This record gives sequence, structure tokens and C-alpha cells, in this order.
Amino acid sequence: MTVITELVVDQYGAHLSKHQGRLRVGKKEELLAEAPFLHLEQVLIIGRGISLSSDVIEACCQEGIPIYLLDYRGQPYASLYSAGLTGTVLSRREQLAAYLDERGLAVARAVAEAKIANQAAFLRYMAKYRQKAAPDVHHTLRTEADAVEACQEELSRLEGLRIDEVREKILAIEGRAAHHYWLGIAAVLPAAYAWPGRTGREAQDPINAALNYGYGILYGQVERALLLAGLDPYAGYLHSDRPGKPSLVCDLIEPFRVPAVDRVVIGLANKHARLQLDERQLLDTASRRFLAEQVLQRLNKPERYAEKRLALRSIIQAQARELTTFLRRERSDFQAFIARW
Repeated sequence: MTVITELVVDQYGAHLSKHQGRLRVGKKEELLAEAPFLHLEQVLIIGRGISLSSDVIEACCQEGIPIYLLDYRGQPYASLYSAGLTGTVLSRREQLAAYLDERGLAVARAVAEAKIANQAAFLRYMAKYRQKAAPDVHHTLRTEADAVEACQEELSRLEGLRIDEVREKILAIEGRAAHHYWLGIAAVLPAAYAWPGRTGREAQDPINAALNYGYGILYGQVERALLLAGLDPYAGYLHSDRPGKPSLVCDLIEPFRVPAVDRVVIGLANKHARLQLDERQLLDTASRRFLAEQVLQRLNKPERYAEKRLALRSIIQAQARELTTFLRRERSDFQAFIARW
């Protein structure tokens, strides 16, 4: 019997209800899914026309099960947590104070360096298996990986005392690294996907739509980790403040984009997996469900971290806790996650 730990609900007209220690998903008279609250770790509600009872919300909050709400593009628009899920006052005071001193800059630099390092490593990882089979692609991947690593070296030489002094420089370096990274990705994607280059919101092709959708799922994992670690998701460092923008989530998600989402999507594309858009230029229902399953499985895969092997989702939580202790000056530095390939 399969134990359901992540429940994805994406059918229009579905309803979530509580029944004898279980969460039930039904549609009219049909039972679509059922999961005991005991094993459930998260609920993803994706799309429109889905309802849930207040009993479900209460039970999930009591059991510490977050409910994430995403639109059809994978963009999160709400999360439901227990009202008691807040950090200590000291942690949040230090988080805000760090923006004005060297700690904020250290966090921004760490997440940017880790993101760029993971991009370069992923390109080299893909190049390794194409040296004989596709020498031209191998050369392109190696060339672009070199260019990405040059950006990482440039970032390591950047000097400053506060994040406001160098934010634009960090973002510019990160942007140049991303340019070379996506050029490398373009070299390995099958022509059938008609990759136009990286686009964010309103993507009109299946690869960009899949990446955006995967990032939306990852977003919820990072937000939950920060809340459990006692931090405010809306007070970040690398990403500037804006009403409604969870800047710290945007910061901490950066090192995990490549190992948690890019690797999954590019791997599926090279296996010619079914990733298709519907008439609205959104991933169709089957593609969304399949991709969500793949990303969630990836988050449960172990990676090497701090001389241990931990699931990626556990590493995200560990990173959030380490960030808290760094901001509280209980550790001397913060090192963002760099995957080993």
C-alpha cells in the first residue's frame, strides 16, 4: 500500500474534506484520493474551482501540514499554516538588523555564489556524458561552464560592507552567469521543444512552463523551511523589498533551483517525456501532474550535505536553520548549498 506524503489536488470541481483522521478528495460522488493526516507532509492545491472545508484547514494546522495554493502556471498565491507558526522575536529582530550590516551582504553573496556554482557544475555534468557522443555539444557546455565560473570568480572579488552598496553589482554578475547557463541548456534540449531561451512568467513553450511550474513547487518548500526556522519570508537581502514579495524565499530558493528543478525538467526533456501545453498555453493537466510528482520525488532524493546524506527537502530545512543561527550571531558564517555531481 502506497503511503501518501504529498497530496496534489488539481482537478476542477474537487473538494477536500476530513473523515476519521484522513483527508479525502472527492468530486461529486467519486472518491479521488484519501490520505491519513499521520503521514501527510503537505497539500498542493493547483488551479481553480477546488474547495476545502474549515475542518480540513484546522486539522492540517494542528498536524503541522502546510497547504499551498498555486495557479495553473505554478505561481504560488497563498499558503495556509498554523497561526502559532512564528519565530522567536529575537530571530526576527536580528534578521531585520542584519540588513544594515555585514551579515545581510554575506547571505546575499552566499546564495548568489551557490546558485552560480550549481549552474556551472550542472553544465559540466551534462558535458561529461557527451564528449564522444556529441563533441560539438560537449564543447559548448564546457565553454559556457567556463564563462559561468568566471562570473563566480568575479563575485568572490566583490567588496562592500552592506548589501545596498553592491546589490546591483551582484545581480548584474548573476544575470551574466544566467545568460551563459541558459545558452548551455539550449545546446542539450531536443529541437522538438522549440526552446526560445529562458522566459519567466507568461511562458509560451513547454520547457519554460515546466521550469516555472517546478519553481512554484520549490517555493513552497523554502517558505515552509524559513517559517519553521523562525524567520520572516518577506525580509530578504539579495532580492529587494517590494510589497507582497517574499524576498527571503527568493534568496534561499536560488541554490536549489538547479538540483531540485532544472535537473528534473532537462532530464525529462532529454528522455522526450510528455510536456505539453493546452490551448491556453499552459501545461495541460497530465503534464502538470506528472511534473509535480517528479519534482516532489526529487526533493525526497538524498544528497551529500555536511558529511551526511539527506533528502533535498531536509537540506532546505537545515539551510534555513543555519541561516537563523548565523543571523543571531551563533555561528561565524553561512554557506549556501552547493550540490555535488
